Amino acid sequence: MTVSVLIADDHSVVRQGLRMFLGSDPALNVVGEARDGAEALKLAHELRPDVVLMDLIMPVMDGITAIAAIRREVPDTEVVALTSVLEDNAVIDAMRAGAIGYLLKDTDAHELRRAIKAAAAGQVQLSPQAASRLLREVRTPEKAEEPLTSRETEVLRLLAQGKSNKEISAALIIAEQTVKTHVSHILDKLGVPSRTQAALYAIRTGLVSPE
Repeated sequence: MTVSVLIADDHSVVRQGLRMFLGSDPALNVVGEARDGAEALKLAHELRPDVVLMDLIMPVMDGITAIAAIRREVPDTEVVALTSVLEDNAVIDAMRAGAIGYLLKDTDAHELRRAIKAAAAGQVQLSPQAASRLLREVRTPEKAEEPLTSRETEVLRLLAQGKSNKEISAALIIAEQTVKTHVSHILDKLGVPSRTQAALYAIRTGLVSPE
């Protein structure tokens, strides 16, 4: 399966470099480039990519605003923040907005390609440091507005363990589309925009351990 990718960055040299890195992998297909957040949102609507690589500091519309808009308006598209600096506020704001991942621009090409594929599979990957930082700073609901069903709880536990939709489907012997439906219901019930924050909820409530 080929993963379609939209690159959003206001520097053309960065976009060209990313296109070159990603183009060497036949499993990835760069379907478009955006120079700012507003163009990224427009292209996300038009192209419906699996993953958007989103710079955070851009003109017209910044990356955080664009992430929130894409997750709200094109929910099947996952967004990975790709930035030059690791700042607590940037990480926290990107996750609040609904990003499934947060990478630095010095990430090597192999790791970047792997992370994009993981994001397309709906895989939440939090390092212990990132998890503890986000658990301190991001406010997650203490309990769901509407109780999760036992099956939704099973899906959330596996999601928080970093499992992809395909892996969850195999573990629970249900269709991958059913997994996606369960995840959608979980996010609605928890009132959070992303799988990452759902995973943080699972950690905070003791459903899974931070490790």
